[in-house]
Amino acid sequence: MDQSHIRNFCIIAHIDHGKSTLADRLMEITGTVSKRDMKSQLLDSMDLEREKGITIKLAPVRMAYKDCELNLIDTPGHVDFSYEVSRSLAACEGAILVVDASQGIQAQTLANVYLALAADLTIIPVLNKIDLPAADVPRVSAEIINLLGCDESDILKISAKTGEGVPEVLDAVVEKIAPPAGNETDPTRALIFDSYYDDYRGVILYTRTVDGSIKKGDTIEMLATGANGLALEVGALSPVMQPGTELATGEIGYIVTNLKTTRDARVGDTVTVKRRHASEQLPGYQHVRPFVYAGFFPVSNEDYNDLKEAVEKLSLSDSALQFEPENSPVLGFGVRIGFLGLLHMDIIRERLEREYNLDLVVTNPSTDYQVTLSKGEELDIKSASELPDVSKISEIREPWIKGEIVVPQDYIGSVIQLIVSKRGRQKNLSYIDERALISFEAPLANLLTDFYDQLKSVTSGYGSFNYELDDYRAEDLVRVDFYVAGEMVDSLSIMMHRSEADGVGRTVVKKLKEVIPRQNFQVALQAAIGGRFIAREDLSAYRKDVTTGLYGGDVSRKKKVLAKQAKGKKRMKRFGKVDIPSEAFTVLLKRD
Repeated sequence: MDQSHIRNFCIIAHIDHGKSTLADRLMEITGTVSKRDMKSQLLDSMDLEREKGITIKLAPVRMAYKDCELNLIDTPGHVDFSYEVSRSLAACEGAILVVDASQGIQAQTLANVYLALAADLTIIPVLNKIDLPAADVPRVSAEIINLLGCDESDILKISAKTGEGVPEVLDAVVEKIAPPAGNETDPTRALIFDSYYDDYRGVILYTRTVDGSIKKGDTIEMLATGANGLALEVGALSPVMQPGTELATGEIGYIVTNLKTTRDARVGDTVTVKRRHASEQLPGYQHVRPFVYAGFFPVSNEDYNDLKEAVEKLSLSDSALQFEPENSPVLGFGVRIGFLGLLHMDIIRERLEREYNLDLVVTNPSTDYQVTLSKGEELDIKSASELPDVSKISEIREPWIKGEIVVPQDYIGSVIQLIVSKRGRQKNLSYIDERALISFEAPLANLLTDFYDQLKSVTSGYGSFNYELDDYRAEDLVRVDFYVAGEMVDSLSIMMHRSEADGVGRTVVKKLKEVIPRQNFQVALQAAIGGRFIAREDLSAYRKDVTTGLYGGDVSRKKKVLAKQAKGKKRMKRFGKVDIPSEAFTVLLKRD
């Protein structure tokens, strides 16, 4: 295909503003998918995506329209996958910005617009869901004009569900988005914007050829990881794989390789070929680092090998997933896994439970901390139990984030209160029509457990939130340990700021009292910082009335029997073991 007839574009939007539905209509109108094969959210292939109504994995599709080859990438909308979105944008020349006519501009809309502007893309604003009774077209149009500085006539008003106004979107893509500007004679360079592992075919790359071409049978090399392989098959997705002979300059398509793991072909890497080898990488590649960690343990220790195999298989197709074995005296053997965010963690947990039939205990999520020892040595710890002795530490640094919250103006006060309660600092307040954009910074650890739920409740569901990692800052951090019947349970240990430790210690101990079943002997539940106990609750023992068999007689007989019982309870307390149920390890996730 001649380069001047190629258009590469993607759809960006906040969650649930209609990206996948618009992609369905575009494929229908261009005849890419026949009416018979059409189903809603066609590009969302995972069951989880269809149930939750969100896009988790991006999906490219090639369409033909008015003598042009249109390459569309449907991107995920959630903040956890923003690196994938940024790489997808780097593979395009234009973006369709979809805004819900009833909800208006939200946090993820802004974040994705900033990414698109940074990638220097042509943005086509589209107002979706105009058929809804709650749609407020004039207000939301004003918000878009305010954000992009465009004219009212530039905004396309459509309903992706009914198909109204969608052909105009295709015309705008052909007219407004520039064709790719690569060079066919230069050494080959292609950008990987996604890769996944197929059980039958190996690693499959989704690429955008920037310069040169990639032919079937070429020897390929990744410039960042240095991995070598073969292009066993090349072609385009429409939306099923259609093999071809080559991927020419400017085209988006797939490459089936003989690589064994996605770690060799990470998102953002540059592919070149042996016959026209390039030495310079495409700009913007960065190594994706997880910053939320949680321990995954099987309910029965016999399933440990199954869990390890399942995590290894998942990590083949998800290069952001990092894991290492972990051992806990209470929970036995398990793995500690690193995630890009809480949604990523939820999805992996559900996939492990569904696809591999595992029963799991998941510990409270934590972030990583940078520790400097007195001797000058640097450590990176991923759980509180790895923290060395306090006397050897000179400082502990925790990750902070830059966040943005978009809310209606009535809720500004309660949102700022929420930010302050999480040790956050409000930095800026600006207005987009009737909405306020609150910029703030806060420690990531305080936002991990229930910040999003609390934001939704204080804003009656209207608040939307977006964040990115900023830097690591030295704070007065301590490790809070929890003791059950005098034994420390390392899987419950958490890192936190000294000022919050007492309150959280008391809360968690109260929660544990509700969750841990009563025993035949008294059980002490305690929270401690180092050697100092800061909170305690007692689980009272079951009381069995041992005097029921006695009828009248001297009171000393009664006392004798009760003393014998007390002695037995004392002995039981010394040797008794308390079984801790799995709910105890997630008590922090639901603080209220």
